[in-house]
Parts: sequence; C-alpha cells; structure tokens
Amino acid sequence: MRVAIVTESFPPEVNGVAHSVLRTAEHLVRRGHQPLVITPAPARGAHCPPHSFGPDATPIPVVRIPSLPLPGYPQVRIALPSRQLAAAISGHRPDLVHLAGPFVLGARGMEVATSLGLPAVAVYQTDLAGYAHAYRAGRGLGEAAAWHRIRTIHRAATRTLAPSTPAAQDLTAHGVPRVQLWPRGVDSVRFHPRHRDETLHRALAPGGEVLVGYVGRLAPEKRVDLLAGASALPGVRVVVIGDGPSGPALRAAMPGAVFLGRKTGAELARCFASLDLFVHTGPLETFCQTIQEAMASGLPVVGPAAGGPLDLVGHHRTGLLVPPRDGRAVTAAVAALAADPELRAAYGRAGRADVTARTWESVGDLLLRHYEEVLAEHRGASGSTGGGLGTGLDTGLGVGTVDVGSAPVPAAGLPDRPSAVVGEDAAAPVPVVVEGQPA
Repeated sequence: MRVAIVTESFPPEVNGVAHSVLRTAEHLVRRGHQPLVITPAPARGAHCPPHSFGPDATPIPVVRIPSLPLPGYPQVRIALPSRQLAAAISGHRPDLVHLAGPFVLGARGMEVATSLGLPAVAVYQTDLAGYAHAYRAGRGLGEAAAWHRIRTIHRAATRTLAPSTPAAQDLTAHGVPRVQLWPRGVDSVRFHPRHRDETLHRALAPGGEVLVGYVGRLAPEKRVDLLAGASALPGVRVVVIGDGPSGPALRAAMPGAVFLGRKTGAELARCFASLDLFVHTGPLETFCQTIQEAMASGLPVVGPAAGGPLDLVGHHRTGLLVPPRDGRAVTAAVAALAADPELRAAYGRAGRADVTARTWESVGDLLLRHYEEVLAEHRGASGSTGGGLGTGLDTGLGVGTVDVGSAPVPAAGLPDRPSAVVGEDAAAPVPVVVEGQPA
C-alpha cells in the first residue's frame, strides 16, 4: 500500500502529532508499505537526524514544504502555499492520503486528494477550537472559525479518526460525520519502572521530598500554572520537564520547583521513572500521550476530568481525576497522594498493567484495518458508507466501543461520573526534493 501522510508537524519538532506520525510511518515500513511524509520545513538550521528501520536501514522519504513560524509561537511552523504539495502527492501515486491533524497544510492536502479522486483518512489530534478560546482569539469568533474549518476539512474525508471517546463525541456534536476511534500507543519497554534512578531522585529531592512531575510544552493552554499550589506543599518538590513560551512566568510563579528543560529518549524515560507522581494540567487534550508514558513508568496520575484523560485515568484506580482548570483541586489531589505511598504504589501498578498492551504495533495494525475499510468503501466493495463508532472495529486496546451519536457511554475502566472527582464539593508537477532521511 502506498500512503501519502500530510502532517502539520514532524520531527525534529517534539509534540504529539509529530511523534504519532513518525510511529505511523515506522509501522507502515515495517509492514511492507510505502509511506511518504509531507510536512512544513523546520526552522533554518534545525537538525534533522537520520532515522531508519531494522537491518535494511530503510529510510522514510520526507518532503518538506517551505514554512514560516506562527506569530507569537515560533515553535509552530505554518506551511506556505506551494505547488510542491500537489506534486509530491501525485508523484507518490498513493492508494490513500492520511491527513494528520489537518488545518493548514492538511486542508490543502484534502483538496489535492479530492481533485485526484483519492480516499482520505483525517486524524483529529489537536483541539484547535479550544486553543482559539484559550488564546482569546476574536472573543469567541476564533473558536467558531476553528470549528468551521475543522468541520469543512473532516466532512470531506472518507473517515475521521479520533484519539479518544470524548474527542469523538465532540467531533460528532459539531457536525463531523464518519468518526471512529484510533487511540495512540506507548512504548512500555522504554517507559518502564526499572529505569528509576535513585541517584537522580536524591539530587532532585535532597530532603526526601515527594517528586511531582509535569512533562510537556510550557504554553498557556497547558495550564502548568495550576501546579503553583502543589509546589508550595511541604514535603513536595515539583519537577517540570519541557520548554515553551510560558517558561519564564512559570519559574517566577514556582520558585521552589525544578525546571529540567526538554528531555527526550532514554533520558526522558529515566526522568519519568524517577518521579513519584505525575500531574497533567492541560484541559484541552484530545488524548494525552504523557499520561500513558507516566502510567507505563509505573506512576500514579492526577489529570483533568476532560478530554483524552477520561479514557486513560481510572479514577481511584490508577490515579485521580480533578475538575479542569481548578488549581485547588490539583493541590488537594497531590497532597492526598503525597501523603500515601502505598496508594501511590497501587495506582502505579494498576496504571502500568492498563497500558502494557497498548503497543505502537497493535495501534499501527488497527490503523491498517481502518485503511483497508476505507479502501473497500472507496471501491464500493463493501456497500458501506462508513458510520459511527460501534459499526467497525474493536480496538482491543482497553478503550470501549461507543456510539458517539448517543448519550456518552463510559469506556472500560472510566468513571461513570466524570464530575465525581477530587475537588468536587471541596496541480502542475514541479520538481520535488525528497529527503533520503526522515527527521
């Protein structure tokens, strides 16, 4: 199968979209398929390391479209209009176009797929409407405009894949048809409790403090400021891993916290495993990969009772869910778990057991089954026009099958009452340059 993957982000960028696209491309190559990744070019001078697979060192071809930084947020690159996109897709002769988090480049990719008569799978990955609201774009007009664009792109797709039950329900409620689930995998070998480093733990907590960690971008929509109360708790040391525009303000607000900057690979896994408790504060997560990585590392989790974390955190089983945007509830949850090492250990064991089957291999095979169904529909072989969740695949990944057109039904392991959380009541071809190495 030949697949053109059009993505808004790809390594060397570090974020959920970039990571899942890289994993998807890896899996396609391992299964004998031929992907082509098309993405905005990174900033000039950015290092794009080689990436290969197995003994044959098969490279992933990558086409990078000229781009500009997003004003006010230079870490995000926006692809410029270019005939290179259409040339790359048509030149690859794909059976299917995969649009990862489509919004700018992905919207153009959808137009090219339509013009070429190709089926398209649109993967919803970022709550852009929520981001527009968080950044107060146009006093609400930005949020409405974002949903209009999301709806326009995804309605044109043969199938939309959502990473979590709440995200699927949100898409359906906003008029997006043909939505099905496709969660994300986690590397439970890389992220493992055995990577705990007691020397690192003592260095970060010289007084024997409980290490409470956050991993991710430091940006307004992540609401890392909600950890300020927890950072003031006696016997607690907050550890922040990541970088972003909110870094200076957060350092000022949490002088007792340790800021380690961005970590990747084995170093990140060591940092995860050396924590005692993981907290994610962002209320706009369509999935939340760092929660899965924390669970694989054997950590109990505190997360917001909104979006993707609802599919991941078993309330009072693998961690605690708190009302989103509620700093006092975050503080109360951290205090409760910091005071109970046995409960932390029990939640950590249960979380690790939950995610070990959610491998990238199983998730990649599920994606291939989605591809096969979409191709069958496109050829008219099945006589099906798609459908909602519950009409197609059993993920087998611990996420329940839900009809998003009906009242919300909790997936396996989710709280029946998400509100019952800690804190409640308290064109023409042109030359195309293809990299022989991926980023």
